[in-house]
Amino acid sequence: MKRLSKSRYTAFCQCPKNLWLKVYKSEEAAVDEALQARFKQGNKVGDLAMGLFGEYKEAQAENPDGSLDLSLMVEQTRLWMEEGVKNICEASFAIDGHYCAVDILRRNGDGWDIYEVKSSTYKGEKSDTPKHLLVYTRDIAYQKWVLTQCGVKVNGCYLVRLNKFYVRGKELDIQELFHVKNMDELVADEYVKVESNVALAQKVLLGDEPVEPIGMHCHEPYDCGFFGYCTDGIVNPNVFNLYRMNFRKKCELYNQGKISFEDLLGEKLSEIQQLQIDTHLNNTELVTPQEIREFLKNLTYPLYFLDFETMQTPVPEFEGTRPYQQITFQYSLHWIEEEGGKLKHSDYLGDSINDPRRELAEKLCREIPKGVCTTAYNRGFECGRLRELAAAYPDLADHLIDIADHIVDLIEPFRKKMVYLPEMNSSFSIKHVLPALQPDDPELDYTNLDGSVHNGGEAMTIYPQIATMSPADADYARQSLLKYCCLDTLAMVKVWEKLKEMAE
Repeated sequence: MKRLSKSRYTAFCQCPKNLWLKVYKSEEAAVDEALQARFKQGNKVGDLAMGLFGEYKEAQAENPDGSLDLSLMVEQTRLWMEEGVKNICEASFAIDGHYCAVDILRRNGDGWDIYEVKSSTYKGEKSDTPKHLLVYTRDIAYQKWVLTQCGVKVNGCYLVRLNKFYVRGKELDIQELFHVKNMDELVADEYVKVESNVALAQKVLLGDEPVEPIGMHCHEPYDCGFFGYCTDGIVNPNVFNLYRMNFRKKCELYNQGKISFEDLLGEKLSEIQQLQIDTHLNNTELVTPQEIREFLKNLTYPLYFLDFETMQTPVPEFEGTRPYQQITFQYSLHWIEEEGGKLKHSDYLGDSINDPRRELAEKLCREIPKGVCTTAYNRGFECGRLRELAAAYPDLADHLIDIADHIVDLIEPFRKKMVYLPEMNSSFSIKHVLPALQPDDPELDYTNLDGSVHNGGEAMTIYPQIATMSPADADYARQSLLKYCCLDTLAMVKVWEKLKEMAE
């Protein structure tokens, strides 16, 4: 019999096939670099939360191969409960093939309270709807069921998350960092379903791969990593590639048999969605030279190309920052002084130890004069970071806001249907637009980058790790970050050059 854990239980509740694939075909799950980085950072959140209620003991044991020794952890937990330990972290319980580890098990009178710690954020009571909390509710309900089966009285159930509104001072205050929510009422509603769900989940694990339809469960309460696997046999492109159509509508069309672009002819679609279908089916390109010329009139010399890289740590590292705040640690800047002038480049990369924002902002203000034209790709991101820096450093605010106010967005010709090529694969991301415009230049291929950074998720993951690397590894990581960010702004230059060609 396959062991059922709380993560497997919640996977089953979302979709039985999700559970089966996690156990038997886990390698088919899509790898989301940003999500993986968040999971790694979540370990620090859990470690900090252990101290919420003072002294504690942590159930922890490993087998010779490095895997967890669950039997010993269960035994540790039992002994500490009998000895009167008040707070037990990773409190482990197993019965009849069912297992769970409670993040914090806290003694409460004649029973115990369950505290489930998550690295997500509390955003206010209005955001705490039953639907939003469902995955947490199922998780805690399963834990309560396992503990109850083991003869443990559970008096209370709580969810511990990061407090979005917490602003760090000079020292970290974990009492303010975390928000604790009573989940008793929500858990009670889910608890009555656990026993039957457990039985059904065990049947799924004993059988062949289930057949499940595509539906909203693929997207809620969280995106399923196996969506690509489950839609692998579908013709490409398809309804799921349509630009800015909500997932529910895509599912409705899919389940009506309207899957391929040919199937979607005659459907009521947005102008850009219809453009996607028409250019693909007719193998045509959309290029509007007059509109491109009008757009290019907004770009004046000296002309700058700017890109930021950021990290989002769940636990704020620097004074004045919040959980998951975007911390700008790097930029790349290309610029041309005058028409026909030489392309120049400069950059900044923090040391991964100290707060990089002040130094970065000062250098940026030295390198981009007031009143000049700066470009960004999807300008909302760069403008947002500039305004955050302005709020953090009032003495630099005037200059930083001026830069933001003079940014022209290079994504505009593509979003506004001045240019569309089938090779863009229904995406206006620069990583799709660039190879569509410049298909034969390997130096512009992100996958060919010599280094450990090929996308923003990898950049976000590697930067904070540099502080603990060996000198050689740190230098390699820094060079990888610099090459990646440099390519981002060079890509913008190449897009601009191609737009000038198209305008002619």
